[in-house]
Amino acid sequence: MSRWVPTKKEKYGVAIYNYDARGEEELSLQIGDTVHILETYEDWFRGHRLRRKSKKGIFPACYIHLKEATVEGSGQKETVIPTEVPLVQEVTTTLREWATIWRDLYVGDKREMFNCVRDMIYDLIEWRSQILSGTLPQDELSELKQKVTSKIDYGNKYLDLDLVVRDKDGNMLDPELTSTISLFRAHETASKQIEDRIQEEKSQKQNIDLTRQAKFASTPAFALFVTLKNVVCKIGEDAEVLMSLYDPVGSKFISENYLVKWSSSGLVKDIDQLHNLRAVFTDLGSEDLKREKISFVCQIVRVGRMELRDNNTKRLTSGLRRPFGAAVMDVTDIITGKMDDEDKQHFIPFQPLALDDAIRHKQLNISRFSPRVAGENDFLQTVINKVITAKEVNHKGQGLWVTLKLLPGDIHQIRKDFPHLVDRSTAVARKMGFPEIIMPGDVRNDIYVTLVQGDFDKGNKTTPKNVEVTMSVYDEDGKKLENVIFPGAGDDGISEYKSVIYYQVKQPRWFETIKVAIPIEDVNRSHLRFTFRHRSSQDNKDKSEKIFALSFVKLMRYDGTTLRDGEHDLIVYKAEAKKLEDSSLYLNIPSTKLEMEEKGYAPTGKSTQNLGNCTISKDSFQIATLVCSTKLTQNVDLLGLLKWRSNTSLLQQNLRQLMKVEGGEVVKFLQDTLDALFNIMMENSDSDTFDTLVFDALVFIIGLIADRKFQHFNPVLETYIRKHFSATLAYTKLTKVLKNYVDNAEKLTEQLLKAMKALEYIFKFIVRSRVLFNQLYENKGEADFMESLRNLFTSFNDMMNSNSENTGMVKGAALKYIPTIVNDVKLVFDPKELSKLFMEFILKVPLGRLVKQKLDCLIDIVHSDLFTHHDCREILLPLMTDQLKFHLEKREELKSCCQLLSDILEVLYRKDVGPTQWHVQIIMEKLLRTVNRTIISMGRDSPHIMSLKRTCKALFLFLTCRLASREYFTSNASDVEGRGAASESDSELGSFVASMTATLRQMDDYHYTHLISTFGKIRSDVVDFLMETFIMFKDLIGKNVYPSDWIIMNMMQNKVFLRAISQYAAVLSKKFLDQTNFELQLWNNYFHLAVAFLTQESLQLENFSSDKRAKIFHKYQDMRRQIGFEIRDMWYNLGPHKIKFIPEMVGPILEMTLVPEIELRKATIPIFFDMMQCEFHFTCSFQRFENEIITKLDHEVEGGRGDEQYKVLFQKILLEHCRKHMYLARTGENFVSLVVRLLERLLDYRTIMHDENKENRMSCTVNVLNFYKEIDREEMYIRYLYKLCDLHKECDNYTEAAYTLLLHAKLLKWSDEQCAAHLTQRDGYQAATQGQLKDQLYQQIINYFDKGKMWEEAIILGKELAEQYENEMFDFEQLSAILRKQAQFYENIVKVIRPKPDYFAVGYYGAGFPSFLRNKVFIYRGKEYERWEDFEARLLTQFPNAEKMKTTTPPSEDIKCSPGQYIQCFTVKPILDLPAKFQNKPISEQILSFYTVNEVHKFQYSRPVRKGEKDPDNEFANMWIERTTYSTAYKLPGILRWFEVKSVSTEEISPLENAIETMLLTNEKISNMVQRHLNDPNLSINPLSLLLNGIVDPAVMGGFTNYEKAFFNDKYMQEHPEDLEKIEKLKDLISWQIPHLAEGVRIHGEKVTEALRPLHDRMEACFKQLREKVEKQYGVKTLPPADERRGQRPRSMVRSFTMPSSQRPLSVASVTSISSDNSPSRPGSDGSFALEPLLPKKLHTKSQDKLDRDEPEKERKEKKKEKRNSKHQEIFDKEMKTTEIPLQSTEAVILSETISPLRPQRPRSQVLNQMGVDRRLSVSPGPPSSSSNATSSPGPPPITPRSKLSFSLHTASSLELNGMGAPDKGETPPPLPMKGNTADYGNLVDNQDLTSPSTPPPPPPHQRHIPPPLPSKTPPPPPPKTTRKQPSIDSGIVQ
Repeated sequence: MSRWVPTKKEKYGVAIYNYDARGEEELSLQIGDTVHILETYEDWFRGHRLRRKSKKGIFPACYIHLKEATVEGSGQKETVIPTEVPLVQEVTTTLREWATIWRDLYVGDKREMFNCVRDMIYDLIEWRSQILSGTLPQDELSELKQKVTSKIDYGNKYLDLDLVVRDKDGNMLDPELTSTISLFRAHETASKQIEDRIQEEKSQKQNIDLTRQAKFASTPAFALFVTLKNVVCKIGEDAEVLMSLYDPVGSKFISENYLVKWSSSGLVKDIDQLHNLRAVFTDLGSEDLKREKISFVCQIVRVGRMELRDNNTKRLTSGLRRPFGAAVMDVTDIITGKMDDEDKQHFIPFQPLALDDAIRHKQLNISRFSPRVAGENDFLQTVINKVITAKEVNHKGQGLWVTLKLLPGDIHQIRKDFPHLVDRSTAVARKMGFPEIIMPGDVRNDIYVTLVQGDFDKGNKTTPKNVEVTMSVYDEDGKKLENVIFPGAGDDGISEYKSVIYYQVKQPRWFETIKVAIPIEDVNRSHLRFTFRHRSSQDNKDKSEKIFALSFVKLMRYDGTTLRDGEHDLIVYKAEAKKLEDSSLYLNIPSTKLEMEEKGYAPTGKSTQNLGNCTISKDSFQIATLVCSTKLTQNVDLLGLLKWRSNTSLLQQNLRQLMKVEGGEVVKFLQDTLDALFNIMMENSDSDTFDTLVFDALVFIIGLIADRKFQHFNPVLETYIRKHFSATLAYTKLTKVLKNYVDNAEKLTEQLLKAMKALEYIFKFIVRSRVLFNQLYENKGEADFMESLRNLFTSFNDMMNSNSENTGMVKGAALKYIPTIVNDVKLVFDPKELSKLFMEFILKVPLGRLVKQKLDCLIDIVHSDLFTHHDCREILLPLMTDQLKFHLEKREELKSCCQLLSDILEVLYRKDVGPTQWHVQIIMEKLLRTVNRTIISMGRDSPHIMSLKRTCKALFLFLTCRLASREYFTSNASDVEGRGAASESDSELGSFVASMTATLRQMDDYHYTHLISTFGKIRSDVVDFLMETFIMFKDLIGKNVYPSDWIIMNMMQNKVFLRAISQYAAVLSKKFLDQTNFELQLWNNYFHLAVAFLTQESLQLENFSSDKRAKIFHKYQDMRRQIGFEIRDMWYNLGPHKIKFIPEMVGPILEMTLVPEIELRKATIPIFFDMMQCEFHFTCSFQRFENEIITKLDHEVEGGRGDEQYKVLFQKILLEHCRKHMYLARTGENFVSLVVRLLERLLDYRTIMHDENKENRMSCTVNVLNFYKEIDREEMYIRYLYKLCDLHKECDNYTEAAYTLLLHAKLLKWSDEQCAAHLTQRDGYQAATQGQLKDQLYQQIINYFDKGKMWEEAIILGKELAEQYENEMFDFEQLSAILRKQAQFYENIVKVIRPKPDYFAVGYYGAGFPSFLRNKVFIYRGKEYERWEDFEARLLTQFPNAEKMKTTTPPSEDIKCSPGQYIQCFTVKPILDLPAKFQNKPISEQILSFYTVNEVHKFQYSRPVRKGEKDPDNEFANMWIERTTYSTAYKLPGILRWFEVKSVSTEEISPLENAIETMLLTNEKISNMVQRHLNDPNLSINPLSLLLNGIVDPAVMGGFTNYEKAFFNDKYMQEHPEDLEKIEKLKDLISWQIPHLAEGVRIHGEKVTEALRPLHDRMEACFKQLREKVEKQYGVKTLPPADERRGQRPRSMVRSFTMPSSQRPLSVASVTSISSDNSPSRPGSDGSFALEPLLPKKLHTKSQDKLDRDEPEKERKEKKKEKRNSKHQEIFDKEMKTTEIPLQSTEAVILSETISPLRPQRPRSQVLNQMGVDRRLSVSPGPPSSSSNATSSPGPPPITPRSKLSFSLHTASSLELNGMGAPDKGETPPPLPMKGNTADYGNLVDNQDLTSPSTPPPPPPHQRHIPPPLPSKTPPPPPPKTTRKQPSIDSGIVQ
């Protein structure tokens, strides 16, 4: 046989299907569970889930997807670690964590969050797949990783999970390898990023992408990437498609054109470019982002014939460039980042210029197209502007398809970052103008020429000319420059450019821009030539057309500068065509009208003017130029400097003029300008004539680059210094000028200030110059150089020391900029000496001035390379710590102080900076205490950090310290208060705490020992230090400085604090334990701190998810155990001092023992016994300890601490200790018992406190308050009274709230005794004496009784109050008010109808219930109008998992002990307990009715029991009643709506006794009804009709004939001789019924309506027969005259109410269905003598005395009766419909509804409403299987009203009135009712069929896998375990 084999490779896998275990040895799995596989057998695995290792089992191998993993350890300690990319692992962990929360969101119906989390989960799953695929390119992978980490961090924040801190690559930081400061800053950064991300998520809803905007804001350049997908346009000829960016506001083009040549066939001309038409518009900058609008414009120029109408191509001119139309798209949103979808294809509609076939005389006549935006004579530019302003274009499907995407960076960066979009083949269209940054090597020499417009005379022609302009570039020799003209990016250079031709237009406007790129060396010799020619549409005519005019312009002006930017009005020259081609003939004459004026050619009056061989024409022609050149300048002064050698006499002037040159021009020629400056300096090395000017020029240039506008030129300058600078002697001259400026700081303040700002780069030049010099001359002049630097620093120091007012700004600038020179100077100067120079410099800063600048200067030095040198640190660190200490104590510039300290600690943490132990010691000695005090004082100032309570406590302790002459507080506290220091922000405090934590973390044991020794022998200093530290630690722990999601930071802090506390504890034990040195306050603070540390939220591991718990435990262990054991040891070390800590330390120690860590509890609970022992030793009792622990236990358990395990441990450990003690055995045991009982109640209370079910909360509250009353803890008792009162008010239980408050009032006396604090626990009561408080309470109670309609109770209290007002307080005003209230209450009693509540017995059976309910029976007082069915449904809703019991028989022991929940519920009848004053007296029904349902504590329930053989003719003969009486401990109503049953008694009632009672009640009912009609003639007749008809008509009701058959026969009398007296009594009652009936019939006859007359006649006839029979058999009885009876209660009625219950048994079968006492507890009460089932239910069992078989027979009898009575009934019904039933006629409603007893009719609205909602409200919450077909199981149907008497519930038959109707077979059960509390969802998982609106969409088809079939072979059982099996304890964590 095969056996289980340990796995080797298959170690780790994931469940891909759900698997339900089919036996104990199997392991259930859910999709996604990770499993550790231990063994394998054929197709099965054995192992455990990683999340619950204790439970091992077997599962099918085919359900597992195996994954790679590394195995560590072996055997029992074997663990698996997945070998996945760390980020993938993180995603997996995150998904598991989120999935649990996601499910909870579903259960909680939080739809918005649910959907949001779902989207995030789907994103992560998708991205995880992409990462695992391994197919992504590196750039996309890194971008995806960034997205993943960003999404995880955002999701964690959204779900309130922990913050994850990462390094710059997105990997999680390891706190063990990261410095505290770095960790803190990483947390700050991560938090900020997440906040930004949250803002971004919010903004995305507004379509704003903030990240993207930030990304583009951080880059100086960006580009628009365009892909041309298609051009859909009917052209018919070749065309040029010109695309560019356009500013519609300024009506100008921004970029070059991107040119695509399109063929007449509708495809791109160059077929290689097909599907690769891509261009990138580069060099856009922040200015372009700010533009109001940007458009993407496409112009289409047709290349071919003049007109398209003629197809005879042989005779027509071809190759003409003709305007065709334009397409425009607004791309502002894309440029600004509001829209970013690179895959979206945008359609740009095309606007044609005109139709060729419409052109005859005017090419641009397009009026035939309507509507059109372009009009007559429109040029392309005009069309563009019109399209932009038009709302829509009638494009008829013509246009361009493009995709657009904005990319950050310049062209080089874009090619690197987006190689898949932009490669070498992508066309680059540059911006017309410079980008914001020009890098070295980016040589550019572009001149943009725009043909603007012209005006040409038609000459000898009849129409204007068709002018074509041809542009070419020639040098001065007349040679044409080839391929230098570029009409657009994406096209090669051409030698001449031909303009678009406008047909017969005199003043054409072209606005065509062309780029001219000429080699730099040819620019000064080149000129642009423009020739003009008329083009004819006829080929033969066109060939004869010659050039008719010429214009030109030189690119270089006469002064050597380049042609100015802007428009130029060119002169149009006319001459012979051959002459026009000779450049020598025209180059010497003016080219522009401006030049002509400058050269003095006066314009003449003639139309033309001859210049040389050319004639100036009247025609005009304008162009515009824009020079974008890094080598050409248009500035004369800059040119003069660059060419300084050509005229040295102007050098000084040129150097001065340089300062006035526009910055953009200078930076363009940065390298050339710097070369010129240093050449001037070097070539005049013997003289200092130009030194200052050159220095100033250099400062000016450096200053320019520092300007924000040109800050991107820093790399250019750096590159120049590193690679191009070569002035070896510059350092001497620069140093000399700088020193001169510093020495004359007062005079040259402005120049020095500028020099300071440029100091970094000046020193870069100095150092580079010196390095170059050394390379050439091998350290020659070293000493002089060193000396010059020393002298310079001396000058700086002198300047800092001067008291001149003018130099304030310069001093600040020196502090700011001098540190920038460190890293450079260090290369050529001794670092140690440099450190000393810096130290001297800092010490020269005047005291109390420039503090922030000085600290910032020190921060910069720490950041420099100097501070990383050990020797330099030796010099600098003492200086820095002294400065820090000084300023911290003065509370000056705390932020900068903290920054400096943090940066120092950060450097000291590094491993590459040499030894640091000594330096940490310096910080510890000088700063640790100061930092501690700063944190304490900041905490005191900040309202965010410390609560008022904590602050007061801290201040109290500070005062304690002051009294002990603590010099710091006395000297500084007043200063702080005097200055009114402002509260620092939380983040500033966080930074200080991080610095303090970092210091402690970097201290080793030696440092701690040394720290205490630094205080020397002054003991008070040590006490002070420890006191401050303990206070600070406790406050920092108590109110976390860092957010709770900064778990890593918090745990790091805890770890450091724990070590520090342990170190300081050792000092306590060593120095402050003996009798002479004992410091009570210090020890007290230690204990409070240690307990606060142990109980802080961030260490309570059990509150975390299993993953988080495991991570924390793995890294830090359970710190609570360590500190707890330390507290225990410290307590035991106290010895005789312990008594000083009792009872103060009881609370903290209790708090510690309640921490749910079992070892900790075992170790610390014995401390309680030690305390008891200690107090007993001194006082012979432990009363103080006992009082304190009870008070504190209440507070702690209510706060969520403590559990069942604690109770058991507490009892076990303390009992063990007490029993061993001689004196504490008995008292200790009593104490333990007391605490355990209290714990039980408190735990129950806490469990239920947050339950939706307020009734359970009330029960627990009563349990607790009763306990406190029992042990005489008045203050706690009152506290819980008010909790109970509040609960009642929430539920509108005003009666119960009143009874609750009454308990408090009873504790008070009517006296002037002072009110103890605990008696006034409510702010609402302002009372100084007990009497005042009692008065206020009574007023409130009376108010509540009034709301609860308990006026009888209110009157009693009112009388007591009235007595006080009248005889004690003499407050007649209050007296009159209370008496008026009483009067109103008396009136209410008589006139206001009060609904009578039903009472229900409820038994809770099974161990599944909490202890306060378990196996107990309670009597509940129902709500107004609440039926049994509603009550039961409400009950079962509270316990959705409970099973409803079907019978009322007491449950078996099996049920009581079972783990489930079983509820038994039935209606009981209250037993009247009439007050003595009313007994045997005639009282009104209203007074009496109150006592029938109030002030009752006994309740009865009766059920039928059949004995002997059943008599088919008379079922009453052997039907006995089993009556159960339940007694409650308190009367109802009371402080609860229910009370526990304290005693139960059962008795049996014989059939005869039952008959007697039934007759008694019937007579009473008739008498009562008659009396009411006598007293009130206006009463409705309907109830009387119902009552009488039901009795006198034997067709409807068997009457008492059944009694006669059963009991009045010889057989019965012989068998029961003892019943003869009772038989006589029954006869007497039958005879007494006749006179009552006679009176009733008489009254009925008087009041009867005509409609009911037939009914009355029938009734009279029946009554006559009945009367004759009864009087004949049982004698005649007569009532006294009506006058005597009117207004008083019949004696029989009073007697019936005062009969003892033993003589007045509750009947089983009522004589009438109209009895108001009708109830399910009295079967057969519908008047049909049917046996009512024991409980209304869907399914009847056969255990009910086998009554079920009688049903068919019973039904037959019913039908017969109904037939006989139908005629009268119809009349009766008719009458009933016409008469409104008044509210008082409760009997009628009871008849028709057949519902619970003692309940008046609901108001009609309620009845109707109930009918509408009953189906929903009363559906049984049980599983569907519990409902079965009513016909499938024989049994009596539910009691229903007679069909003919259904006037008040005419649709009742369609309703399930009691929730018990059974659906037909196959019918789906109705949906479960909506539940109001979260507990309702507890069984959601089990009920797979449940659907709800929040159900998420089903998974996509590919996710719906059907699991594979299980392996055919059943595996053998797993091998026996070698170790003893541990019971598996499920922690309750969702797997």
